[in-house]
Amino acid sequence: MNYRHIYHAGNFADVLKHAVLARIIRYAQNKEKAFRVLDTHAGIGLYDLSSEEAQKTGEWRDGIGRVLEAELPAPATELLEPYLSAIRELNPTGAIKLYPGSPKLARMLFRPQDRLSAMELHPEDYHRLHNLFEGDFQVRATQLDGWLALGAHLPPKEKRGVILVDPPFEEEGEYGRLVSGLANAYRRFAGGTYCLWYPIKKGAPIKAFHEELQALDIPKMLCTELTVRSDRETTGLSGSGLVIVNPPFTLKDELHTMLPVLKSVLAQDRFASQRAFWLHGE
Repeated sequence: MNYRHIYHAGNFADVLKHAVLARIIRYAQNKEKAFRVLDTHAGIGLYDLSSEEAQKTGEWRDGIGRVLEAELPAPATELLEPYLSAIRELNPTGAIKLYPGSPKLARMLFRPQDRLSAMELHPEDYHRLHNLFEGDFQVRATQLDGWLALGAHLPPKEKRGVILVDPPFEEEGEYGRLVSGLANAYRRFAGGTYCLWYPIKKGAPIKAFHEELQALDIPKMLCTELTVRSDRETTGLSGSGLVIVNPPFTLKDELHTMLPVLKSVLAQDRFASQRAFWLHGE
């Protein structure tokens, strides 16, 4: 309950997560029918990068700050445009002050028929999230443990859904909870697109985590990872990954275009790396 994303908003992990989320949403909009985004650990939705908390770490400067300042190749620029255009819309003067969390980003990309269910357990963060979307009929903010939402809120009534699971990884066993949470959710809603975020740092059980996911025998499971530095000299975050279940068929090729550019822009040492591969499926 002590985690605050404001300290990390806009960092390199957010860049990967939100760039991919934007691509998934855009793909879902190729069909006219409405869909719902379920954000299980929504946070406050919108972050002030000029706040004392954000300035204390300054992580956004080595994340979205670098991306906005870089001259990106045209193919990557095109793929990142939905994500970056939302940030520019929030910061019309050019200087970056506001950064959208995943619920705000999703909402900014919506068509009139699309919907968002945003879950947040922390009382103060939920209050801010609720106030952010108050009066918005396309959004429902709920004070709820996001892990419970994977059962109680699936399947969505639209029968089309993007489910983002982005836990804070404060407690032991969060990798295992991602596996069991996905298994539970997939039984209820096998047709959804699931996007599971996880941290990469020294000692993290990534190999075992991937093997447990593969054991679920879900037909299509894509994985992408971006590390910006070696984990030898730090106990903190060196990278992050996403597991995407039922990914858009275009996503792997899009990742092969975006990831080398993001690695180049965000690298903090020569050990930076990126990859996109199938955990199960094609």
